Amino acid sequence: MVRLNKFIASSGCCSRRKADELILAGRVSVNGKPAIHPGQQVDPQKDVVELDGKRIKPVEKKIYIKLYKPRGYLTALGKDRFGRKTLTDLFKEKGIDFPVFPAGRLDYDSEGLLILTNDGEFANTLMHPSKKIPKTYVVQVKGRVNLEKFNSMRKGRKLEDTFLKPDDIKILKKGKNDTWLEITIHSGQKRVVRRFMSSFGHPVKRLIRTKVGRIELGNLKPGMWEKISDNERKRTINLVSRK
Repeated sequence: MVRLNKFIASSGCCSRRKADELILAGRVSVNGKPAIHPGQQVDPQKDVVELDGKRIKPVEKKIYIKLYKPRGYLTALGKDRFGRKTLTDLFKEKGIDFPVFPAGRLDYDSEGLLILTNDGEFANTLMHPSKKIPKTYVVQVKGRVNLEKFNSMRKGRKLEDTFLKPDDIKILKKGKNDTWLEITIHSGQKRVVRRFMSSFGHPVKRLIRTKVGRIELGNLKPGMWEKISDNERKRTINLVSRK
């Protein structure tokens, strides 16, 4: 017997956190009856679990992909009601026909490393706040960041919904009217890097995620993808086990 949310995550359609949302939204049934709660026990060998009326089963082969998401794509599957491009459009353009979903998100105007998988447990490891998986970004901000501002950034800043203190931050280079920085955080709040930089008077002009855990963007260019190595995946999982 396993928890229902874990069973759904093992089917490759979503993470365990998303499975909780689907169950609470009434979109899941067990043996023809509406699911009760995420912790409901099911027998994978006997029970029939359906999502939106379609039966789901645990996947036989797990897939792990790293994708360079370009700017101008929503981190979402399906169609956008405002006509913006989504990952579904990108998958068609780049020949990604695997049954995968994004483990995490990047804003429409952000780019860089996005993990795609059908392994709900691995996705949960990357996404759940309690796991504190570090994520590294290279950001171009408006204006030249002086030493005083930089030292304040290192100390952290109270935002509307969180206190963000970077795990690491460094200045990469300064231009005439901008600054490139590298920042590593483990917070997962929406647009938190952009909000953090704006709070210091340096709005983000470009944001590229380069690393999640021990998985690196490497030499990938916008729209390119490749399989994640077992070493990268295992080393990322080990970050959690060492805490």
